[in-house]
Amino acid sequence: MKLQPLFLSLALALSLTAAPASATSGAGVAWQAAAADSDIDRYFTQAKAEKKPVLLYWGAKWCPPCNQLKATLFNRADFIEQSKAFIAVGIDGDAPGAQKLGTRFKVRGYPTLILFSPAGAELTRLPGEADAAQVMQVLQLGLSSGRPAKAVLADARAGKRLSANEWRLLGFYGWETDEQQLVPADQRAAVLAQLAKASDGVDAETATRLWLKSVGALAEGKTADAAGLPRLRAVLADPAQARAQMDVLTNEAPDLVKAFAPQAGEARNALVAEFDSALKRLNEDATLSRADRLNALQARIELARVDTPHADPYPKNLPAALLDQARDQAGRAHREISDGYERQAVVTEAAYLLGRAGLWKESDELLKAALARSHSPYYLMSQLAGNAKTQGRKAEALRWAEDAFNKSEGPATRLQWGANYVAALIELSPEDAPRIERAASQLFTEAEKDPGAFYERSERSLKKVATLLAGWNKTPTQAATVGRLKAQLDGVCGKLDGSDARAKSSCQGLMKKA
Repeated sequence: MKLQPLFLSLALALSLTAAPASATSGAGVAWQAAAADSDIDRYFTQAKAEKKPVLLYWGAKWCPPCNQLKATLFNRADFIEQSKAFIAVGIDGDAPGAQKLGTRFKVRGYPTLILFSPAGAELTRLPGEADAAQVMQVLQLGLSSGRPAKAVLADARAGKRLSANEWRLLGFYGWETDEQQLVPADQRAAVLAQLAKASDGVDAETATRLWLKSVGALAEGKTADAAGLPRLRAVLADPAQARAQMDVLTNEAPDLVKAFAPQAGEARNALVAEFDSALKRLNEDATLSRADRLNALQARIELARVDTPHADPYPKNLPAALLDQARDQAGRAHREISDGYERQAVVTEAAYLLGRAGLWKESDELLKAALARSHSPYYLMSQLAGNAKTQGRKAEALRWAEDAFNKSEGPATRLQWGANYVAALIELSPEDAPRIERAASQLFTEAEKDPGAFYERSERSLKKVATLLAGWNKTPTQAATVGRLKAQLDGVCGKLDGSDARAKSSCQGLMKKA
């Protein structure tokens, strides 16, 4: 979910009664926990013997979009019933070998959902940002097709005839979590545009979805073909079409507006007004989840400040009615939601959109009020740190960042939260070498005990720390600090299993720049 505030950038219970770290049965889905290659191999052997596909879920306890999946998809009766047709495997990102498994399956972001054939071939990646009912349809398409999305894509690009269901499989593929499995990132927009054109006349909804995604992917400051503007306006004006493309419209709203109306002025204002009407309907649509409705409200806020620099914390001239709606819907979310997983998804999003509206006091109050009821309060503490930093309260920002690190749980999560604490220290208190050294040293100590520290998310966290230290290393005191940390890390590298050449190479390369 593009607008969802993943941790300063983006052990989830996967059934009604239990967490993914243990297999479950009964009313919920019988998720099997995987923490090492041997677990995965065992489940694939089981799948082959039972002639069942495998659905692999990669997530984390704190992750808001992961909690949103659990609150809207994993607890659906039809999903639970459908799960009997496959082997459900849950990978908790903080399990001992989880980050190494991330390398094996080419997954980086939480959440990622991958469907495999009984023989172990990757069929498709499911779109975690779509509406739960749409994800269910794609899951069923993947289960019934049995053809890998890679093969379907190859046929589509070769001009071969595809069925409407095969086009839908491509339209609802998890392009945001593809990790270049189907298409290199720099070619994705062009490929999506090609697919949109080829699918036109076969399945209108899919063709529109692919087209919208291609324009959104091309955006980032680029201008779209003006000939497509009537098509966008038709989608916005049609409630059924807008509902079907809900996730694309809410996540890509600012990019789509800027692509078709690159200059501030009447044309842009008119398109923003049309977009706002569609988003307002989505925000009021009771058939959508509360998180999806809030996402539509957040998109309205982003469009209201479309001519305000993104980093400006205090947008001017936002409509008073829009601010009132932000306050009201955030407050109701806090008061009314009792499910802990939905709260983690919705309250964090509500706090983020309040900040984007410039309502920092309300955002702070919401997060503080929600701390005691969160199963991952350190995530909310990180948001409070970001809020304080944005408002110029440096000491408070560092206190919250330190508290978030101290309260964080799980090896990969602690390395990620610790890396962000080091980043906050170097940015906000660069003269405090002892504090920076203590924080970085603690991370290296924890990395020494974590067999997956030099893979995927954990590796990226450690690389972040090393890069930050390299940029900070400018004075004799700083150089001495970095020297001691390098010596410590050298010791960690020396204790690594010699048979794991990848981990050893990653470790040894960390502090070279510093």
